[in-house]
Amino acid sequence: MTSSASRGVTRTLETVRDGQGRVTSRVRRTTLPEGLRIVTEQVPGVRSASVGVWVGVGSRDETPALHGCSHFLEHLLFKGTGNRSAMDISVALDAVGGEFNAFTAKEYTCFHARVLDDDLPLAVDVLGDMITDSLLREEDVAAEREVILDEIAMHDDDPDDVVHNLFARQAWGDSPLGRPIAGTVDSMTALTRDQVARFYRRHYRPANTVVAAAGNVDHATVVRLVKAAFDRHGFLEGDEPPVVPDVSRPTRRVHAGTMTATRPFEQVNLVLGVNGITRHDDRRYALGVLNTALGGGTSSRLFQEVRELRGLAYSVFSFASHHHDAGLVGVSVGCLPRRLDEVLGVVRGELERAAADGITEEELRRGQGQLRGGLVLGMEDTASRMSRIGKAELIYDELLSLDEVIHRIDTVTLEDVRDLAATLFRQPEILAVAGPA
Repeated sequence: MTSSASRGVTRTLETVRDGQGRVTSRVRRTTLPEGLRIVTEQVPGVRSASVGVWVGVGSRDETPALHGCSHFLEHLLFKGTGNRSAMDISVALDAVGGEFNAFTAKEYTCFHARVLDDDLPLAVDVLGDMITDSLLREEDVAAEREVILDEIAMHDDDPDDVVHNLFARQAWGDSPLGRPIAGTVDSMTALTRDQVARFYRRHYRPANTVVAAAGNVDHATVVRLVKAAFDRHGFLEGDEPPVVPDVSRPTRRVHAGTMTATRPFEQVNLVLGVNGITRHDDRRYALGVLNTALGGGTSSRLFQEVRELRGLAYSVFSFASHHHDAGLVGVSVGCLPRRLDEVLGVVRGELERAAADGITEEELRRGQGQLRGGLVLGMEDTASRMSRIGKAELIYDELLSLDEVIHRIDTVTLEDVRDLAATLFRQPEILAVAGPA
C-alpha cells in the first residue's frame, strides 16, 4: 500500500500475521520530499521502543587527511547543541531509564536509543537535536580529541583489536577499508575543528539519513515526531533523492601475504583468512552455514579440533565480514607462543579439508538450525528489529521478511557449501600475527 501527502510518500513494506490472521508486526516507510526516510516496525504487545538514526557515512568515506573523522564526529555530536548541553543530553535519557549510545562502522554511523514506549518522543527529540544542531565547539573538539587518543591507546593494548587491524591492513593496504575506524594518533592530532565541521555538513544530509523505530510505535506518530525534531536549522531543506547503494561494482580484491606486530602480550594472536564475498552476494546464506560449521560455536570443527581435542587455545572462531564491494572470511585464534606453528597447521588443515570435501549433512542441518534460531531469537528484542529495518533501508535497499530469510537458509545445499568452500579456501591466504617477538 502506498499513500502520498504533501510532506512525504508512505508505503507498507511488510505485514506479518499469526495463524489466526492477527497482525504481529507491520513495517512502513515514509520518504520525505527532502530525502529523509522514516521506517518503523509496529510490534503489538511490547512496552519498549527502539529508535536509531542511521547515517550513510563511515571510515571508508574518509581521505587520508580525514582519517578518523567519522568516529570523531560520532563522539562530538554528544557534546552539546543550541538547546542542550552535554549533561542535558545524558540526563534526558538516564532520567527515564533509557539506553543511549552510538557506533561508527566502515560504511555507516548509527545513533540509537531504547526507551519505554511513552518516552519515545523524548528519544526522538534528543536524537534530532544532536543530528541537526551540534555546536562542534573548539573546546569540545580539543577535549574529545584526548578521549579518542585514550581510546586508540586502549585498542593498542587489546590483542584482538591489534591483530584484526593488522589483518585489515594486510588485506586492503593503505586504503580506507584497511585503516582503523578510530584513526591513528597522528591523524587525530592533525584533525581540525573546521575539517570536522565541513565533513559534518557534507555527509549529515536528509537523503543520506534513515530514522528507524521498532516496538510499540505508531508510524504516523513517529513521522510527526521526526519531522518536528529534524525540521530545525535548515536540515530539512532542498529536494534530494535517497542514496541508492551501487551494487554493480566488482568485488574489491585483497592483498595476500603476512603482516606481523611485536607486542608484549602473553599470547600470540593470529587471524588467517582469504578474500570473501560482498553483502549483496546470494551465496552469503551458504557462507553463513559454512561459517557455523567451521567456527561458529562449541560444536564447530575448529572449536572441537583446536580447543577440545588438542587443547591448543582457549579462544578460536571463524568470521565473515561484508561490505558493498568487498568481503573477508577468516579464523581468529589466541594461543601460547610455543603453540603458534601447531595452531596454524591445524587451522590450515581444516580449511583445506573444507575446500576439498565441504561439510557433512549433519553439519549442514546443524548450521541451518543455528542460523534460524539466532535470527528468530534476535527478533525478540526491539533494538534488533530496529537495526534490521534501518540497515535494510540504508545499505541493502531491500527488506527481506523473516520467512524469506529462513527459506533462503533452509534451501542451502551441501553442493552450495562445497562449491563456495572450494572457491574461497583455494585463494592465497592473508595472515596477521601479533604477540611476543
